[in-house]
Amino acid sequence: WLKKESIPHKRPQGIQGFFYNTRRELFKDPKVREALGYIYDFEWTNQNLSFGLLTRTTNYFGNSELSSTGLPKGKEIELLEKYRGRIPDNIYSEPFHTPTSDGDGWPRHNYRKAFDLLAEAGWVVKDLKLVNEKTGKQMAFEILVSSKGMERTVLPFASSLKKLGVDARIRLVDRSQYYNRYRDFDFDMIIIKLSASITPGTEQRGLWKSDIADKKGSGNFAGIKDPVIDDLVETVVESNNREDLVAAVRALDRVLLWGYYVIPQFHTEDDRVLYWDKFSRPDITPWRGT
Repeated sequence: WLKKESIPHKRPQGIQGFFYNTRRELFKDPKVREALGYIYDFEWTNQNLSFGLLTRTTNYFGNSELSSTGLPKGKEIELLEKYRGRIPDNIYSEPFHTPTSDGDGWPRHNYRKAFDLLAEAGWVVKDLKLVNEKTGKQMAFEILVSSKGMERTVLPFASSLKKLGVDARIRLVDRSQYYNRYRDFDFDMIIIKLSASITPGTEQRGLWKSDIADKKGSGNFAGIKDPVIDDLVETVVESNNREDLVAAVRALDRVLLWGYYVIPQFHTEDDRVLYWDKFSRPDITPWRGT
């Protein structure tokens, strides 16, 4: 008989999500990036497309002691204090929360919050279109995908964006074209999954630092250029003990979250195993040598 089993795992989660290309003028404003994050309805998508089996990703280093939670304290707040005035003030007074919904497919409170943020950024609704107040041009961008399966998960998001008045298009390309375009940063928005290590180190330089943001083929997909993040990455790399490393990674995680460079998607908290139990095996003690 076939049996299935879900085995909880404790390894750290990275992040999978919609990465903004901040090299594009549209996504340079963090208010725009924050606003669009309110439109992704994970709860509806999870229930209707994934049978409720997925978990919302809320950190860059989730499922581990490395993820930032609550308010910064201890060595983390000591580290962040020297950047006061250079990072959002909310970091010191407000825990970061990923937007949620009740899953009914029409999160009106999220849309209201998005409209408020977009208005602050100079975007207004005219003739059912979200347009720039100065230029009158409609907000429009393309979400790059490489498979029908990926397209399936993006369609509800694109549909929700259209309700906001955004001309959001999904661009499905073959694998080779997809790889060429993301290596050249030839996209507006793209789905990327980054893995995480229990001991982050020099690989973080290839993901977040300013000096590789415009180097084709680098891992800085969002095009982040922030001296604070550069400093925090170096603090992570140069940490001499576990306590300092954890504090530095949490600080980096928190600053990245409040930068709204990614709309987090989801992950699974279990490893799913399917096996055939028709055959048994002898219960023996393994030989350990002499």
